[in-house]
Amino acid sequence: MALFSYEFMIKALWAAVFIAGIAPMLGVFLVIRRQSLMADTLSHVSLAGVALGFFLNLDPSLTTLIVVVIAAILMEYLRSMYRTYSEISIAILMAGGLALALVLMNLSKGNSATSIQSYLFGSIVTITTQQVVTLGILFGLTAVLFALFKRPMYVLTFDEDTAHVDGLPVRWMSMAFNVLTGVAIAVMIPIAGALLISAIMVLPAAISMRIGKSFNTVIVISIIVGLVGMVSGLISSFYLNSPPAATITLVFIALFLVVNLVKRIVIGLQRGRRLG
Repeated sequence: MALFSYEFMIKALWAAVFIAGIAPMLGVFLVIRRQSLMADTLSHVSLAGVALGFFLNLDPSLTTLIVVVIAAILMEYLRSMYRTYSEISIAILMAGGLALALVLMNLSKGNSATSIQSYLFGSIVTITTQQVVTLGILFGLTAVLFALFKRPMYVLTFDEDTAHVDGLPVRWMSMAFNVLTGVAIAVMIPIAGALLISAIMVLPAAISMRIGKSFNTVIVISIIVGLVGMVSGLISSFYLNSPPAATITLVFIALFLVVNLVKRIVIGLQRGRRLG
């Protein structure tokens, strides 16, 4: 294939593979914990980190990482404070992050608005070797942590009260998960874009939950769906000359619609056989 003759596409494909492993492993827990909007919130807060980097003339990637990690910790604190109304933390942080980003953009000199726009939509085809290596390290770290803490996180995800009775450090585990999610988002933002990163994290999990019958099956299917969506979306964007992140998101949405349609047809046929 012609795309494999381009070095930037090879790097992009490696990045797509790593993201396809990272995003679903975190996304499944986000969806089951009913925190799907957390990824969206942290991605919007990341814009404040980018704007802070330009304002202080520092590396935006570093300031984004710091701001997102702080926001992830603050989100858990607010969630514990408003246990019955956990969505309050999302509203506060999303509004605060966007407001801070706009203020810092206004105070910054130069073309910071144009630079921040690149973080809004991302660009997987302009990824550097260093970013690919960082994604690979993050993928390895996420996989190791997932293997070590899958069972405790499983208990925590489905019933925090049971996890507390079992002696698990519920608050620290939840905070650590938020921080890991924040770090993953901060690393993937320049590649996938702040506006689309939540879709890449949530949609594979949503699709796999419609197919899988057990937790382990859902995890495996979500990674497979993530890999199919990322790679096919990237290849499609190459030949269609369309924005990669947007094309990948549309592929995931198409897969979601197809899976739900097939699921409805299968359920309808099963009911028909029972009635017949």
